[in-house]
Amino acid sequence: MFFEIFIAVLLGIIAGIITGLLPGIHINLVATTLLSSSAFFLGFASAIALVCFLVSMSIVHTFLDMIPSIFLGVPDDTALSVLPGHSMLLDGRGYEAIKLTAMGSFFALFIIILISPLYVLFLPSYYEYFVEYIAPILIVISLFLILSEGRGKKILAFLLFILAGVLGIATLNFTLIKQPLFPLLTGLFGTPLLIMSILHKSKIPKQRISSGKKVHKGYFKALAASILSGSLVSFLPGLGAAQGAVVGKSIAGKLGRKSFLILLGAISTITIGLGFVALYAISRPRHGVAVAVGKLLEAFTLNQLMLLLAVMLFSGSIAFLLTLFFARVFAKEIMKVNYRKLSLGIITLLAVLTVIISGFYGLLILITGTSIGLLASFWQIRKMHLMGCLILPVILFFLI
Repeated sequence: MFFEIFIAVLLGIIAGIITGLLPGIHINLVATTLLSSSAFFLGFASAIALVCFLVSMSIVHTFLDMIPSIFLGVPDDTALSVLPGHSMLLDGRGYEAIKLTAMGSFFALFIIILISPLYVLFLPSYYEYFVEYIAPILIVISLFLILSEGRGKKILAFLLFILAGVLGIATLNFTLIKQPLFPLLTGLFGTPLLIMSILHKSKIPKQRISSGKKVHKGYFKALAASILSGSLVSFLPGLGAAQGAVVGKSIAGKLGRKSFLILLGAISTITIGLGFVALYAISRPRHGVAVAVGKLLEAFTLNQLMLLLAVMLFSGSIAFLLTLFFARVFAKEIMKVNYRKLSLGIITLLAVLTVIISGFYGLLILITGTSIGLLASFWQIRKMHLMGCLILPVILFFLI
């Protein structure tokens, strides 16, 4: 059994590298494929081994998916990483940006272990109470973020939130679109950034491989905020790492871009990791991989949860080292390419992947989302309001 699980974890690490570094190959897609083929895989592997594979892959993914987000401007669920990370890239500090998110994700592993007992003890009793107030909580958070915009921009921020929300509702309820989050998030966050880089004729400067040994006080404030916001978004539906980072920033107060990247890295891993703990505690999956885990395990026991926590710690520790290695490779090679041609190539690749993954209707979502995302750039409105694409559908779901 130990050897079987060890092999499954190693394969999960490899899968996490692939899903993290290659745009369009999401962990939910892998989990869905594995689940649909589970009858075949269960012929030579146990259910718990398949679950360990999925957990390992998911944790490694949260570390490595920051690399294409920051170096290539291709967003995943952590869409806000392209903002401060990309600015650091243009300052020649892309490696440092990746290292900061990896540090946040690494410390998140221990936060998950510390919070898990509290989740198991208290979440079953208080979850139903939280469910009743999910819609009001999301409304308050959204209004707070909109009203935090500068003078003259609040109405534009509200309009941006509504436009993204309507697109999200249409996309998520359009059953002909497979993997709807891919064209939705790529259109709102990825392609607009690439187009603006082309318009501004951005060039990637030589990247510095800095040690970054100096620790700022803001790092600890960011990690403390990640405990609260990460715990919240890991069991509330419709919220992910990007929304959690915005909530965490509002809790922590003023954060520099370095501390914000620490926060984002931590919340990305906490959201995924505690999603499995929430599955054990309340039997309700909060992300695609947790859905697959819940269906593979007939009975989710405490011993299995402890095993999964150990898998998270092991695979996450390996992922930290892998992230620094691949970030160093990207930092050394990225300035050798023509960034304008690279951006055009990535936009083309994303369009092709959208058609392959989500069909031609997905391409329509991609184009529409790109238009809305460009409005945020032209109006100089913070792109976090585009997360209305997920928040508004959830609000309406719990109100109607």
